[in-house]
Amino acid sequence: MNTSPFRVICRGVFALAMLSLAQYSFAQQKAAPTAPQTGVSSQPPAVAAPSPAAASTDDAATTPPDSRSLKSTTVTLRELSPWSMFLAADVLVKAVMIGLSFASLVTWTIFIAKMIELSLVERKLRAALDKISDARSLSEAQFALGAKDSMLSALLAAAMREARLSAGISSDSGIKERAASNFAEIVRAEARRIRLGIGLLATIGATSPFVGLFGTVWGIMNSFIGISKSQTTNLAVVAPGIAEALLATAFGLVAAIPAVIIYNHFTRVTKGYIELVGRSSGAAGRLLSRDLDRTHASSLVGPDSRAAE
Repeated sequence: MNTSPFRVICRGVFALAMLSLAQYSFAQQKAAPTAPQTGVSSQPPAVAAPSPAAASTDDAATTPPDSRSLKSTTVTLRELSPWSMFLAADVLVKAVMIGLSFASLVTWTIFIAKMIELSLVERKLRAALDKISDARSLSEAQFALGAKDSMLSALLAAAMREARLSAGISSDSGIKERAASNFAEIVRAEARRIRLGIGLLATIGATSPFVGLFGTVWGIMNSFIGISKSQTTNLAVVAPGIAEALLATAFGLVAAIPAVIIYNHFTRVTKGYIELVGRSSGAAGRLLSRDLDRTHASSLVGPDSRAAE
């Protein structure tokens, strides 16, 4: 079967997602606030310039304590935002977060593409089975399906090809066995095709937490190195580095949890679709058996009718 629909859908969704991420990153960089100016007095200029000591004393006296604490809190929150922590992270930690973001993007791309593909092929196969439900032979079933390319059409074509190649052979069991072997190969090929990309979800779900943990360990190690260099145990010195390291673990969980859930969902859905393909194989086998029995019945009726004449 042709795998182009799944690949085309994956490429389209991936391109749209990358464009959206690029636009979001550009908007974040453009909207980044400038550093607040410190030391600028809000008082109107005086006629006589006071001395620096007096000016600093007046500013400290006129600026409320609550306002200064609010400004420091605002700066701290801005510095510990996810985007600023990503920009300030170590190169290796940043590479880990970028890789995990790419893995999450791949997960959602596969999810959208496989949902569209599975819904289309399952609906198409059910409609084909309904069309041949009243068919009495392989030729009638192919006529009912028309020129549409589907899994059932491939099974019917394999049955007719085996019947044509086995013309003149009186062993029906051998024909049915060879046809069943062809059906099994077609079903296995369809199972491999429909599971394309699902194995990658299992890999992402299993490895993403450990990749994020590696980034966290590396970031915390750098934080402890910073403690030894600064020779201080103040938490404010190491808090940004630890927060950046923990952000890598969060990226790993964000990539792993949806991948595991989507993998389990597609495992159930593909199992149901393969069972539907097995039903189609059985329908093609029954039509082939009817054609063989009908052929032998006509060959037996012919000599008896001529002998009676």
